[in-house]
Amino acid sequence: MQHDSKPPVSIPSQRHLFEIPDGVTYLNCAYMSPQLRSVRAAGEAALDLKARPWRVKPEDFFTGSEALRGLFARLVGADAEGVALVPSVSYGTAVAAANLRVREGQTLVVLAEEFPSNFYPWRELARRARAHVVTVARPEDGDWTRAVLAEVDSRCALVAVPHCHWTDGAFVDLVRVGARAREVGAALVVDGTQSVGALPLDVAAVRPDFLVSAGYKWLMGPYSLGYLYVAPQHREGVPLEQNWLLRQGSEEFSRLVDYRDTYQPGARRFDVGERSNFQLVPMAAAALEQLLAWGVEDLQRTLRGLTDRIARGATALRLEVSPEANRVGHLIGLRRRGGYAPVVARRLAEQDIHVSVRGDNLRVAPHLYNTPEDADRLLAALEPLL
Repeated sequence: MQHDSKPPVSIPSQRHLFEIPDGVTYLNCAYMSPQLRSVRAAGEAALDLKARPWRVKPEDFFTGSEALRGLFARLVGADAEGVALVPSVSYGTAVAAANLRVREGQTLVVLAEEFPSNFYPWRELARRARAHVVTVARPEDGDWTRAVLAEVDSRCALVAVPHCHWTDGAFVDLVRVGARAREVGAALVVDGTQSVGALPLDVAAVRPDFLVSAGYKWLMGPYSLGYLYVAPQHREGVPLEQNWLLRQGSEEFSRLVDYRDTYQPGARRFDVGERSNFQLVPMAAAALEQLLAWGVEDLQRTLRGLTDRIARGATALRLEVSPEANRVGHLIGLRRRGGYAPVVARRLAEQDIHVSVRGDNLRVAPHLYNTPEDADRLLAALEPLL
């Protein structure tokens, strides 16, 4: 989250920074972000380095990943000591599941129709602990926050929620949910994949036990590199791997056979093996640098203008959208009772209009390469397909 005092502004079109051909209307950042030109350049330079491995120095195993750790920390208002580099959301939730205590009979609260990586770990943890998964039903009024709070009581050991629902962008107030979780002694695990980078999130306000995010969607980076924030009380926990880089003193390559019991400080013990990835780390860093330059608050404000326009047009087509107060600005679901025919997304793609169907929703996820004309083009193409 950005912590400056400047008033929010709308960001002009940034399409020139991406490799998107004319005529392509890409409204599917929630699926995968297009690649920034700066990210491609960083990747090409990284490939050139790998072609000449004699230029890779021992300190290079640490400097790039440490810089990336710091960039993500700035994005979410965290300390870099609390950031681990992970390959996926499932890896991050597995770390959380390995380090949270759940007693027999307790409850683990999740959303209905949650993304699998934020469901399967908790179902398995509940099975091992003889606990119970409580699934919060989709609220008719779109207020997920109220619905979650109603399920968090003295029996609750864990609340595992996103900042917004991945199918339609319905908002979850993490500050309120986190406060309630702490009140009853429950842990809070947040999947930020569909929000971090596009929606302001401040870990000092939310105070999650764990926050995990894939890096290839709203964080604009490459596939297979993501981020895990770990709260201070969990940083002495058990890592999933016993990787040499995680141990104290691993910077001294000549002494790696002097085995150590102590780990690197902070959340580094939870890093994935080969976290120094010389190809992906520079690309991810270039992406986060661009997000920080734009400013997440300004980005959210800009994208809200597009999704509000889409919401008005969808309502005119008799599709359902969540009330403005209960949805984020960067992601919107156009809900049709009974869902969409499989042909709809394909027919749109044939016109080079790219969205996703998730459940009963046509999920629309614009970014700064989109314009109001893209929104209008989607609505005009959608009308005859309903």
